[in-house]
Amino acid sequence: MGKEAKSLDWLLSYITSLLKSIEDSKEIIIEDLTLEVDNITIELPVASRAVEVEKEAVAIEEKPIKLIEATFNYPKPSYQGSIASVKIGATSSEGGSRKKTYTIGGAKAPQFYNFIAPQQHIPVIALDVFDVTPPLAGPVKEAYKDVLNDPVAWAEKCVKVYGADMISLHLVGTHPQNKDLPPSEARRVVESILQAVDVPLIIGGSGDPRKDMEVFAEIASATRGERLIFASITLDMDVEKAVKPIAENGHNAVALAFLDINQAEELCRKILQAGLPKDHLILDPTTGALGYGIEYSYSVFERIRLSALMGKEVLQVPMSCAATNAWVAREAWQKVAEWGPRELRGPLWEATTAIVCMLAGAELFMMMHPLSAKIVKKYAQALSKLLKNPSTSYVDWVKSKF
Repeated sequence: MGKEAKSLDWLLSYITSLLKSIEDSKEIIIEDLTLEVDNITIELPVASRAVEVEKEAVAIEEKPIKLIEATFNYPKPSYQGSIASVKIGATSSEGGSRKKTYTIGGAKAPQFYNFIAPQQHIPVIALDVFDVTPPLAGPVKEAYKDVLNDPVAWAEKCVKVYGADMISLHLVGTHPQNKDLPPSEARRVVESILQAVDVPLIIGGSGDPRKDMEVFAEIASATRGERLIFASITLDMDVEKAVKPIAENGHNAVALAFLDINQAEELCRKILQAGLPKDHLILDPTTGALGYGIEYSYSVFERIRLSALMGKEVLQVPMSCAATNAWVAREAWQKVAEWGPRELRGPLWEATTAIVCMLAGAELFMMMHPLSAKIVKKYAQALSKLLKNPSTSYVDWVKSKF
């Protein structure tokens, strides 16, 4: 048999085998095959029976009818440090004239970590009053429009109408570049407000270091025993000289640092070394407004509080927050239709600024708008409550009806 005949027989045999394989199989894979032919025709026979298609069983996913049962245990970190308690105001039996006093501080864990240690004291809110009316945002001016030219009536409205815990009096009129009012006039305003309201006072200066020291000394000696708060002492002052009349007359002081934990340490150390007891000192790390540095403020507040709880003694004092700084943000007061009514936007801006700092550890707030203060007060009260049953099961949203 010739070579060509053998090749043809092999090809026919291969094709027959191939057709048989195709007929018997669902698929066939041919690998490494090389054919060199001029023409080839392959005819596949039509299947005489219907092809049966196997249907894979599709598993139907069941809808959840309840949440997965899980147990949550609150973390129990321990802290070696604690925050000093600072009492604000004094009753008649304590040498003052206040009907109500407040205490801040005493924390042994981060703010509102009630699962570790109960919140010792609910944060306190003071509403701002000015001896000389500064430029104010529209919503703030509207809230006090009938008392803007009378700091005593302004203080009365804050307490009797808006329910302020305290009054934060800003003696801006004593600044040399404002009205340069003498310390004696500042003292007169303070004494008048003390007679008009029965809540504790924060005495704020004008921001001029030299003049503030004179004003603080005058008021501190005239109000001995009232346990006022003087805000603020800064590194720009002669710290020892500024502290002396405050400490000698039993008052409290605010150490104002400027978003710098190292500066806060230095200032607190100098004030304590000058003779002011730790339970009379409050630290104000400075508050940036919402959208204008609030995230950096939160970081500084948090670092200070955690450093104190971990043993940094010089920082183991309560912190205050000047939430009024929120009104420097144009988003809080500027009239822009697309931003919504500023009558609500402004107070919410201030309240949010305060709440952010509160979560980081601030316990004393100086605020301006009464609605802002009301929001923050309710928020603080809610977070300060102890859970009646911490092991209460979570809400099963699968079964809940809306």
